[in-house]
Amino acid sequence: MPELPEVEVVRRGLADHVVGRRVAGAEIIGLRVARRHVAGPADLAARITGSTVTSVSRRGKYLWLVLDADEALIVHLGMSGQMLVKPAGLPRDKHCHAVFHFLDDGPALHFVDQRTFGGLALSPLTPDGVPAAVAHIAPDPFEASYDQAAVVRRMKARDSAVKRALLDQSLVSGIGNIYADEALWRAKVHGERICATLTKPTLGRILDHARDVMSEALGQGGTSFDSLYVNVNGASGYFDRSLHAYGREGTPCDRCGTRMRREQFMNRSSYSCPVCQPRPRPRVRRLS
Repeated sequence: MPELPEVEVVRRGLADHVVGRRVAGAEIIGLRVARRHVAGPADLAARITGSTVTSVSRRGKYLWLVLDADEALIVHLGMSGQMLVKPAGLPRDKHCHAVFHFLDDGPALHFVDQRTFGGLALSPLTPDGVPAAVAHIAPDPFEASYDQAAVVRRMKARDSAVKRALLDQSLVSGIGNIYADEALWRAKVHGERICATLTKPTLGRILDHARDVMSEALGQGGTSFDSLYVNVNGASGYFDRSLHAYGREGTPCDRCGTRMRREQFMNRSSYSCPVCQPRPRPRVRRLS
């Protein structure tokens, strides 16, 4: 799944190409791409037509185009969604599910999704500028409204694994499996350590590392393990070359040289160093 840096790369590209442009028409192909829009694809296309894109915003992994009718077109990238800027009049490719044409006859915007887990939907904006459909998602570490001290307090109160907390989008958004593993490796903390057993400074340090590693990934165009993760011009990121933990099973730890391990966690793979990030001791429950 694309995580915050990959989505931010797409947001920046869209901001450069579509802000200030008026939609002349939209082609929404098939029902699946508009499944989150209850009224269907024809209604979605009609409501977008004539709108001007005033900005492009993001919270965590959620991306949306702000329209001048106080609505937002939410773009769910899913596992393979791409927003690609292409010359006007270019034929749709096999996996293109939506095309947005603009009045200036400039480049069109294509929504391409090979695995069809993504989609489009309209949502009204809340007073703070976030779509109502996204309001339940917590601010991410790059937002002005992000309150790390509050996040640390909530994490400290949890009797659950620290990696589970990092992945909880209602607590802090944008951190996915890749960057959680990278942050934990940098902090020398195993992902199954219980939040309540960690100090507040340690929890804060983990969150700091998460923000730092995502910022570094953003500077390299994101992490592209899959050729489907591209920017609006179709180019891949290259932060995968700088990863210290994720996907590195069996390779030497960049810090101590021990072979990295892969473990199952929440139906996903977790990568860590056996020496730098020792597993927590099993919890012994006393009988009352």
